[in-house]
Amino acid sequence: MISALNGVVDLVEEHLTEVLDVDGLARAHGTTEYHLRRMFSSLAGMPLSEYVRRRRMTVAAADVVRGEDDLLTIAVRHGYGSTEAFGRAFRAVHGAGPGDVRRDGGPLRAQPQLRFRLTVEGSTPMDTRVIDRPAFRLIGHAARVPLIHQGVNPHIQRHITALPQQEHARLKALADTDPPGLLQVCDDLDPDSTEGSELTYLHGVAVAADSPVPDDLDIIEVPAGRWAVFRSTGPHPQTLQDTWAATATDWFPANPWRLRPGPAIVTILDHAADFSTATCELWLAVEPG
Repeated sequence: MISALNGVVDLVEEHLTEVLDVDGLARAHGTTEYHLRRMFSSLAGMPLSEYVRRRRMTVAAADVVRGEDDLLTIAVRHGYGSTEAFGRAFRAVHGAGPGDVRRDGGPLRAQPQLRFRLTVEGSTPMDTRVIDRPAFRLIGHAARVPLIHQGVNPHIQRHITALPQQEHARLKALADTDPPGLLQVCDDLDPDSTEGSELTYLHGVAVAADSPVPDDLDIIEVPAGRWAVFRSTGPHPQTLQDTWAATATDWFPANPWRLRPGPAIVTILDHAADFSTATCELWLAVEPG
């Protein structure tokens, strides 16, 4: 995986103004574009698309400051069809427009070329199991919400608190298969895991594929497949979020599995009265790597 990630970085440098063939590079390294993008985002701390934009604007800034070409020529050279589109991308990275930077020489915010290296970590064992599951359904109340990496997502919180208390009890009574209990489900995730990108959040339960479902509930059909299940116990939600991050930094690089498209599911098995601490399971869809 480290080799594949560095291959992506090299591909970006070789084709800064072109569309990247990430799928072809992933297949050459025996993995998938979906898994490669998810691992890049987790380890680099930014989506691949954002890294490409920052590198393009870092290189473009040198052309702007040199002043040898007009801004339209520079925009086209770096893959933009107009000075307006180029200016928006330039300002988003550097905090100032290309005209201002040409006049003043700055400010400039350079994005260094990334390089992934293997480090010895993972001194804390991860409580994990890999299981096969037949097809099942996730049923409940779904909403489109923005992705927020750290802390409580207020959009999800509002969605859950808007449900009447008796609805939680009704959902629990409908559950008839694993994962157990009330579930927090994230589906249709952007492979780049871009902060602010939309996902489908479902508050509900798991039922067998042939179980009847009330007409007023949303359904996510989950095909048969393997799941990696990570258990965490500690301050909530920080411990759960740390465990989620550690799947990319520790577990996937050390195990012969990769992510496959599918919902990410969290079930809270036990918790303090004020939810300050909790024991959770994170279910991620996987396949042999």
